[in-house]
Amino acid sequence: MRILFWSLTILLTFLLSAPALSSAVQAQNQGDTLPPKGARLPAHIVETSIFANPGHFGSPRLSPDGDQVLFRQQLKGKTYLTATVLYKNDTKRIAIPENVDLRWYRWAGDGKILFSVSAVAATRFGERRHTGLYVHNIGTGETMALGRKVQGFDGDNVLFVDPAGTYLLLSMQRSVYDYPGVYRVTLSNNEISEVVPRQKRIWTWIADSEGVVRMGLSYINSTLKIYYRRSSSDKFKQIGKIGKKDDPNEALLDISHIVSGADQGFVLSNKQTGRFALYKFNYLTREVGDMVYGHDQNDITGFDLNPEGTALEAVYFTDSRDRKHWFDASFAAHQKKLNKALPGQEAWIVSKSRDGSRMIVFSTSSTDPGSYYLYEPEKKKLAWFASKNAKLDIEKLSTTEYVSYTARDGLKIHGYLTLPKHREPENLPLIILPHGGPFWVRDTLDYDNEVQFLANRGYAVLQPNFRGSDSYGEEFHKKGTGQIGRAMQDDLDDGMDWLVERGIVDPQKVCIVGASYGGYAALWGATRNPERYRCAASFAGVTDWRKQLSYDRRFLSSRYEREWKEEIRGEEDFDLDTVSPARMAEKLSRPVMLAHGKKDSIVPFSQFKIYRSALKKAGKPVKLVVYEDEGHGFSDPENEKNWLDSLESFLTEHNPAD
Repeated sequence: MRILFWSLTILLTFLLSAPALSSAVQAQNQGDTLPPKGARLPAHIVETSIFANPGHFGSPRLSPDGDQVLFRQQLKGKTYLTATVLYKNDTKRIAIPENVDLRWYRWAGDGKILFSVSAVAATRFGERRHTGLYVHNIGTGETMALGRKVQGFDGDNVLFVDPAGTYLLLSMQRSVYDYPGVYRVTLSNNEISEVVPRQKRIWTWIADSEGVVRMGLSYINSTLKIYYRRSSSDKFKQIGKIGKKDDPNEALLDISHIVSGADQGFVLSNKQTGRFALYKFNYLTREVGDMVYGHDQNDITGFDLNPEGTALEAVYFTDSRDRKHWFDASFAAHQKKLNKALPGQEAWIVSKSRDGSRMIVFSTSSTDPGSYYLYEPEKKKLAWFASKNAKLDIEKLSTTEYVSYTARDGLKIHGYLTLPKHREPENLPLIILPHGGPFWVRDTLDYDNEVQFLANRGYAVLQPNFRGSDSYGEEFHKKGTGQIGRAMQDDLDDGMDWLVERGIVDPQKVCIVGASYGGYAALWGATRNPERYRCAASFAGVTDWRKQLSYDRRFLSSRYEREWKEEIRGEEDFDLDTVSPARMAEKLSRPVMLAHGKKDSIVPFSQFKIYRSALKKAGKPVKLVVYEDEGHGFSDPENEKNWLDSLESFLTEHNPAD
C-alpha cells in the first residue's frame, strides 16, 4: 500500500485560522529570524533563539471517535489545553493558571477532558507538592474540580476511566493522616461514592481494564506486602511480600497491567537473566511463567495491553535508541509502512482512535526535534500537521553516533558522540555532558537541544551512560550503587581519555556541563580533577548530598527513602561530604557557572545558595545565573535562550571552540 502525502492546508484549518495563534507565530518569526543590525553569523550557525523556541504545539491526543485532537499549547508565555475538531474551524482552549504546572491530560469519552495540575506549597510538614484533578466538558465549556474539598496531597491518582466518560475511579485520602480508599466519581457532577474502603497500611490500589480494583500494596517497616482478589465480590488476601533483606532489583516490576477477568497476566522481572524481560504471571500464586519477550543486552522497560485489557499489544525497550515491538499484527504492519515512508526517522504511533481509522504519528531523529502526522490507513494518507520546531534548519545539525568504550575497571560503557558538522574530527574542543538521575535514567538517540546547540558552536559532545544508568541490566545498575562522585565520575573521565586516544579531541580543551545530577557531576569533575577540565557549568545541580537526601525524605516513603539513600551513599560509614562540591569548595581551582530556578521542587534552590555561600567564603569566583520563575527545567523560551547564551559566553571565555 502506497502512503500519500497531502496538503497541510486541508488538515490544519483549525490552526491557521485561529487569530491568536497566527499572530503569536508571526511575532515569534519576526523576532527570531532577524539578526541584530550589523551582525553576521557564519553560514553554519543557528541562532540561539531558534534553538530555544520549540514552538507552541505538543503531545497531541486523538479523541476515541477520532474526530478531535487535544494538545498542549504555548501562546505568549501561557499554557493552554486546546481541543480542535479535525477539518473544521472549531477550537476550544482551557487556560492553565500560571501558578500551577500541567502534569497530564487525556480524553474521558469523546466530549470530556481530564487534566491534572500540581503546585508546591508550604505545609506543617514542610514544602509538599499538591496535585489536583479537573474535568472539562467541551459541549458546555465548564471546568470542574474532582475529588474531595479536603483530602491528602495526592489528588490525581486515577485508577480507571469509563470509556464512555461517565465516571472514573480515584484513589484518595480523606486527610493527610488517612490511608487512601477508592471512590467512584461521576464526571457530570463530582458525585462521590466509596468503592473500596481504606485499609490499614495500604497506600497503593490497582484496578484492571474493566474498573475492578484487584490489588493493594502496603508498606510496613520497610516491607512491601501485596494483597489481591479475583473479583469485586472477593475479599483481599495477602499473596506475598518483599522484605527489607530482599534485593529490590530482583523484585517484580510493573504489576499494574492486570488482565480483566483472569488471574493470568504479565509482569516484568529480572530474576532469571538479570535483565528485565516480559513473562507470563499468575497474580494469585505470584508464579512467574514463560518468558514472552526479552532482549539479550537491555531491559524491557514497559508493555501495553490492548484497549480491552485482554491481550498484549506491544513492549518497549532501548538499545541504541528507543524501540517498540508490536504483538498486534495489524499495528506491526502499520509500523513497517511508516518506517518506509519516513526513512532515517523514528516513527511512533502516539495516539489512535478507538477503531484505528485515524492515528497520530510522531517522527524524530537525533537531528530532528520531531514532527506530528495524521495517518489514515484506509485512505492511504499520511499528513504532516505540526513540528516541534519548524524554524530549525536540520541540515545544519550534527548526527549523533552510539559509541562504547571500556572504563578503567573493565566495565563497558555506552554513550553518544556528536561531532560538529563543519569541522574536521581532529583535536576538537570537548564538552562532557552527563545525564540527570543518576539512576533509572539514561541518554538515548533522541534529539537533544543542548547537544545540537553545542555541536553547532564547534564542540564535540560526549554523553556517557555511566554505570547505574537505566536499561543495561541488573549488574550494570549495581555497579553504580554507592559510586556517585567515585566510579561514576571515573566513567566520565575515561570517556574523555578514549576520545583523546583516538585523536578526536584535544585534552587541553575539555569542559563538563550538566543539569540536575549532571550539574553535580560537572561541579564535582572540575573540583576532583582540575587537571582534566578547564571549566564546569551546572544547571539545577546538587551541591550538598546530605542536605539533598534530607530534602528527598519528605517526598519518599520510608522504604524508598532507605533504598535511595543507600544507592547514593553506598557504605554506611561513607562520608558524603567528601563528594559534595559545597563541602569541598576550597579545593575548586577552575571557573564554574552556577544556574538554578528559584521554584525548583526537585533540587531545591537552597542547594544553589549553599554552594554560593561556600564559594564566597572560600574566595572563589563564580558566574551566577538565577531564574525567578523556573523550576527543574525551562518553561519560558526566553529563559532557555538566556541559559544557552550564558553557557556559550562562559565556554567561549574559558574553552573557546575556535
